Amino acid sequence: MKGKSRFRRALLLAMSVITIAVPPGAALGEGNLTLYCSPQIEWCQLLIAEFTKATGIKVAMTRKSSGETFAQVKAEASNPKGDVWWGGTGDPHLQAAEEGLTLEYRSPHLGELQEWATAQAKASKYRTVGIYAGALGFGYNTELVAKKKLPEPKCWKDLARPELKGEVQVADPNSSGTAYTMLATMVQILGEAEAFEYLKKLHKNVNQYTKSGSSPIKAAAQGETAVGIVFMHDAVTMAVRGAPIKVVAPCEGTGYEVGSMSIIKGARNLDAAKKFYDWALTAAAQSLGAKAEAYQVPSNKAAATPPQAPKLGEIKLIDYDFAKYGSSAERKRLLEKWGKEVKSLPQ
Repeated sequence: MKGKSRFRRALLLAMSVITIAVPPGAALGEGNLTLYCSPQIEWCQLLIAEFTKATGIKVAMTRKSSGETFAQVKAEASNPKGDVWWGGTGDPHLQAAEEGLTLEYRSPHLGELQEWATAQAKASKYRTVGIYAGALGFGYNTELVAKKKLPEPKCWKDLARPELKGEVQVADPNSSGTAYTMLATMVQILGEAEAFEYLKKLHKNVNQYTKSGSSPIKAAAQGETAVGIVFMHDAVTMAVRGAPIKVVAPCEGTGYEVGSMSIIKGARNLDAAKKFYDWALTAAAQSLGAKAEAYQVPSNKAAATPPQAPKLGEIKLIDYDFAKYGSSAERKRLLEKWGKEVKSLPQ
């Protein structure tokens, strides 16, 4: 009971704070920064607290999912409000780079990073960079599965079984980078035609398409759904907090994300943005994740990887094509096709 109580308190905290607001105009000047943050709110809050402590720079932060943040950055292109976009799946960061919404910047810390992080920078012509990695998968509520006598899912194909009708939750790929990664992953594993047939079958089992990528596992942790499709580290967070969640790396293999960071073109506080960018790539800054119960794998080689983090070397990862599926044309095409051929279907 103690573990569940701690989990509920942590979840309520995460749900209660979405935006840290400042008065209009307060984010102007050398000592201020406006940050758009896409990972879990606790990590965002800890990050800005430690950055302010280290530099004295005050931070105004808004937390939104990757797809929502991309849409906001694009909508504000003619009059940018944000300085740095930190975290969230790399595909929309790559699209932002392609569309000229972010600035080229080569941090002096690039040499400290894993190859997959610098590959992200090179692919974007240094308009974004990898800050963490995480594998896609799902988690299920062991108590709920046992109570309802449902089959324990181990593979992607299991989630489309008729027995799980109304028992699966996943985000909408239009707003969620997590769900877009899942869409692109299925296309790469199965081929496009078969992938969309699979997604149509899965659609019959989905009880809700959420806005945020991590919401499905929070719902599973609370017993509101049996299965949540998420990045595995988000499922680990719920399990660590005491929820009856089993984390699954799908048997067929899976895609992964390179969580990224970008400086927004037209940033009003460019000097502060570069200071944050450099600081966020250091081993010390990236080692903060565990304190916020964030279990991604950091990109700085010297950063401490949380022991609870999924072991990427033990997971069957596909050779995810970030350049193709992070391109503006491909992302737009797949999202439109998913909307027409999958989401529009009756359940």
